[in-house]
Amino acid sequence: MRVLLVKPHPPLPLSKFLMDFFLHLEPLELEIVAGGIPAEDEVAIIDLSFEQDPFEGLRRKLVAMQPDIVGFTGFSSQAAVVRELAVLTKATLPAAVTVVGGIHATVVPADYAIPEMDIIVRGEGGTAFREISRRFKGGLPLHAGPAILSPRDPEFAALAKADPPPYPKIEEIPLPRRDLVDRSRYFVVWTASDEKRVPTIFPRTATIRTSYGCPFKCSFCVVHHVMRGQYLQRTPEDVVDEIAQLQEDHIYFVDDENFINNERMTRIAELLLARGIRKKFISWARSDTIVRHPELFALWKKAGLSMVYVGLEAMTGERLEKLNKRTTEATNRRAVEILRELGITLHASFMLDPDFDEDDFAALKKEVKKLGGAEITFTVFSPSPGTELWEQHKHNFIKDPYVYYDCMHTILPTRLPIRRFYQHFSDLYGIVFRANPLRRNKVKFPLRELVTVISRGFKYVFALRALYKEYEPEKP
Repeated sequence: MRVLLVKPHPPLPLSKFLMDFFLHLEPLELEIVAGGIPAEDEVAIIDLSFEQDPFEGLRRKLVAMQPDIVGFTGFSSQAAVVRELAVLTKATLPAAVTVVGGIHATVVPADYAIPEMDIIVRGEGGTAFREISRRFKGGLPLHAGPAILSPRDPEFAALAKADPPPYPKIEEIPLPRRDLVDRSRYFVVWTASDEKRVPTIFPRTATIRTSYGCPFKCSFCVVHHVMRGQYLQRTPEDVVDEIAQLQEDHIYFVDDENFINNERMTRIAELLLARGIRKKFISWARSDTIVRHPELFALWKKAGLSMVYVGLEAMTGERLEKLNKRTTEATNRRAVEILRELGITLHASFMLDPDFDEDDFAALKKEVKKLGGAEITFTVFSPSPGTELWEQHKHNFIKDPYVYYDCMHTILPTRLPIRRFYQHFSDLYGIVFRANPLRRNKVKFPLRELVTVISRGFKYVFALRALYKEYEPEKP
């Protein structure tokens, strides 16, 4: 059996720009799916984000490989692209079985109910694909239960409307097949360093997942709905064994929140230190976790933790309550202080509400200036498909809520004129770039990379400033 797994390209130019120049992560979800396919089968992964012409790139791969099954993943912003890729696949290889999984397929499976899509996977893909492979080889119907759906099944409509199926036991989820991609192409801009000189700020970076789910219920996040309240954790020994096998020195944890279980994360750090595994890590953490367990982050600093991504989102109690963050302004500020005291670089993420007025932007700019020496990013509040907020706002969308669901385009009306909103958005990044960690810490790196960073930074700021044009009526 031959299986081709497809990572779709980002449909919007700004998303492609960010991926090409600031952060390009390996297709870990497809590597995990590949890990569930029997070793005797031929498996390949194609990452269309690297293709000049993604559709032609896929067509060439289909013709060359002649796969029996073609599997797609995709975020909500890629749903339309995935449908087009499925149409291309059937036109090229009519007998190939098309399968789609990922977050959008899990939350809104009906969006993929087109003639060119044979199977829709809801939930965890590695174990589901293992079952699909078994059924394909046995000549059985491929759809099975609530996780593996067929749009042609008379029960499809009811199954698609039901809650997502529960995840399997953590030990049943396959380990990723990292050998199926060119690992030299994946990187993260790494601005955290205790050294005064680094060979590159675009190091090859591996990703790893140590847990699935999150016990919190932020109003804008769909994870608790997808996981149905489950929080699955790999054992410390299993995690450290995988880290030890990674060829990259830089590792990005892609868990929704790594540090929820204090004892587990303590054990992972202790094992890394005991085994002499020296890597550099980026992780996500909540501000209240940092405040409750500063000793844990001190230990992880010794184990190689370079940077922590913290979804501060806002610095006022009113907005934090609106987002159901279950944290406070004081907690956010204390978390920032703790990371600074420990010498761990902060990557703070703030959420811009389309309802922002001039005073809101002015207040946020003041807060951002106080965080000098941190990496800071901004996203526009966008309801996630599958959440209550989506249902509340779905009649107010001003752009396609899937295609433009990239957290940079607003899909909701803005209080300020749209042009003014994006002027403020770009101004925020202007402040950030002038006080980035590399500049504050006087870290030296190759001159050509300095030129690249400055050039990309300017391009990104100007691209944000011009986004308002995408909301103007088309000229006749």
